[in-house]
Amino acid sequence: MRSFNPEDLPVPKLHGLLLGAIGPRPIAFASTIDSEGKPNLAPFSFFNVFSANPPTLIFSPARRGRDNTTKHTFENVKKVSEVVINIVDYAMVQQMSLASADFPEGVNEFEKAGFTMEASERVKPFRVKESPAQFECIVKDVVELGSEGGAGNLVICEVVKVHMKESVLDENEKVDQERIDTVGRMGGNWYVRAHGEALFEVAKPLQNPGIGIDQIPEDIRLSTVLTGNDLGQLGNVNALPNETEVNEYRLTELGDLFVELEDEPGELERRLHEMAKSHISNGRLNEAWMTLLSFNN
Repeated sequence: MRSFNPEDLPVPKLHGLLLGAIGPRPIAFASTIDSEGKPNLAPFSFFNVFSANPPTLIFSPARRGRDNTTKHTFENVKKVSEVVINIVDYAMVQQMSLASADFPEGVNEFEKAGFTMEASERVKPFRVKESPAQFECIVKDVVELGSEGGAGNLVICEVVKVHMKESVLDENEKVDQERIDTVGRMGGNWYVRAHGEALFEVAKPLQNPGIGIDQIPEDIRLSTVLTGNDLGQLGNVNALPNETEVNEYRLTELGDLFVELEDEPGELERRLHEMAKSHISNGRLNEAWMTLLSFNN
């Protein structure tokens, strides 16, 4: 493990470590206007949602590290305190990247990147018609974190209107994660696509906390087969199968294996852990637990 003191590193080096490790980061494709009403469009990956009541998004157009200049988006929101934050999907990622270029002030990035300007309903900046989700916002505050190159500027935005393409909503008007096809920012030139096999679900222990990994028997907890993710799922159950269930499962499902490896306890344990791992990967946690507990019953 390498360790670094931020004050000992050049800003570009620290910047690279931060962005390389903290990701994927969502992208705020921010549409603003200047005091003359000229549109500007730029992406920022220092971005996220921070509150639902009031609905609040924050993004940061940081000072440029190379010359300590500020970005047009930052200047615009200080003059006209409104912004539209458009979400970026895979179909528009190359155009979005093109819009990130440092075009001269007054250049319309909508036109440069080939996007369609769509009038907003409650704010002056335009929406990106191609975006699957668009948030019209009032800028409530701008917090400047520093005055040197690389310093962030937190633009705190309250959402006043939400627009969603019907194609990304399910029958309950929830966003279908398999349809919205968003992209996230990584380090360097790298992005990630939230699509296909990259998507997976993790059950949240919200109402009934699981037993926890500390309550898993030591021989299972120290398994050379099961991973931390496997143990995390095992620890997320509310209760273990009882002894009767385990014994019945051992006789009906595992009897042949116990007979085959009667004189090889080490191999038997390994095989049981492999079977349990397969059950875990297929969401069969009860079967996994009964397989694991059968070894000592």
